[in-house]
Amino acid sequence: MTTSPTSASTLGTPGKIIALHLNYPSRAAQRGRTPSQPSYFLKPASSLSSSGAPVERPAGCELLVFEGEIALVIGRRTRGVPPEDGWAAVSHVTAANDFGVYDLRHADKGSNLRSKGGDGFTPVGPALLSAQDLDPAALRIRTWVNGTLAQEDTTADLLFGFGRLVADLSQLITLEPGDLILTGTPAGSSVVVPGDTVEVEVDAPGAPGAPSTGRLVSPITAGSVPFQDFGAKPLVDDLQRTEAWGSGEAAGLAPASVAAPAFDLTAELKARLNSVGTATLSAQLRKRGLNAVSIDGLRSTRPAARLVGRARTLRYIPAREDLFESHGGGYNAQKRAFDSLGTDDVLVIEARGELGTGTVGDILALRAQVRGAAGIVTDGGVRDLAAVTALSIPTYHAGPHPAVLGRRHVPWDTDLTIACGGASVQPGDVIVGDADGVLVIPPHLVEEVVAAAIVQEHEETFIAAMVAAGHGVDGLYPMNADWKARFRDWAKEQA
Repeated sequence: MTTSPTSASTLGTPGKIIALHLNYPSRAAQRGRTPSQPSYFLKPASSLSSSGAPVERPAGCELLVFEGEIALVIGRRTRGVPPEDGWAAVSHVTAANDFGVYDLRHADKGSNLRSKGGDGFTPVGPALLSAQDLDPAALRIRTWVNGTLAQEDTTADLLFGFGRLVADLSQLITLEPGDLILTGTPAGSSVVVPGDTVEVEVDAPGAPGAPSTGRLVSPITAGSVPFQDFGAKPLVDDLQRTEAWGSGEAAGLAPASVAAPAFDLTAELKARLNSVGTATLSAQLRKRGLNAVSIDGLRSTRPAARLVGRARTLRYIPAREDLFESHGGGYNAQKRAFDSLGTDDVLVIEARGELGTGTVGDILALRAQVRGAAGIVTDGGVRDLAAVTALSIPTYHAGPHPAVLGRRHVPWDTDLTIACGGASVQPGDVIVGDADGVLVIPPHLVEEVVAAAIVQEHEETFIAAMVAAGHGVDGLYPMNADWKARFRDWAKEQA
């Protein structure tokens, strides 16, 4: 039997509001660090507010940031419990928004007191969901800004489960009934301005009745009282703007390719990418709203081989005699592109799907292999296909053709955004290919996507084993709460 939601107005004033720094893999990937242990900060009880209450951006501040979160309500006095008993100390969960102004981070020295402790900076509600009815690993958090979805994630793959958080805190701190624990925010947190409205909802779509907190509504208003000289005043720089908005590009600063830290396709990361299929990676990209990331209509010279590397790009334009005369001969863009390839590079060629000529032949493919490139991807034809197929480097192509380049193409430029097989490709994108096809993964999503894909394939191994044992797929694929519990037991046995 599912308990009806309770109004968050029954909460009263909590003795403690404890907030977690990082917990969602998507947020950790965005921040560029994954903690090995949880860490926390305190918010004053006076920051608590309810749905519909305005959140004021202080006068003189620029960077008011929302963070949709799941809040745990402690239901009993708790000290020194183990992780397996931590969830039992939680009476309810609800939606929360951990607002903060990055303009005051400089003054906090890491405490977050002024930047996140302002009056009204912790709205919660509108309803409390009974914890006894919920699977803590099957909750969903969503945040909207002005009606547009900005954050969506689940608790299926948290860095630190809720029971562990309770146990960790209770090693040193007595948790009292009514205390709140804010459990971290997923990727997508950003800046809001006066006139915006932020809404947060927590629900359990797989539980009976699909219980929901309803939407926690926070209209943003402008403060009018300036900070005085007897305290720290707002101060921002480009680093704070980048962190508040989520990227330098979103903050209107340098393009992501310039402002973002260098992305390293390490041997460990390549191994993880190679451990999962493109079908699984595609599913995880689709969950994040990326559907147009497959390079379509191609076949591989080595379909059994995996392709993982960083994109380098080459663009051909339609043949025109005078342009070929000026750009087609000598040390042209095509030859420069192949000569500049390095270890783990994948040369992706825009050929407009033109099948009436070759775009690469055996000599240049051999040059790419000697240079240590990971592969070649072209949505045009390949000359000398038998010789190219005999090489160890995989080449994805649209078909064979004996004609030379100049019949239909002019090699024009390199290392710019191109289109290949219906997908946009930028230099530095991660290219993954196997017998199912080729995917383009934006670098900032690689860690998040591959981590989720590994979890998904682990789950699908379990599902396949259950199907092989004779179980039906209803409720198993995808797994409902009961099957997820059985999966967790199975996973422990496999560990």
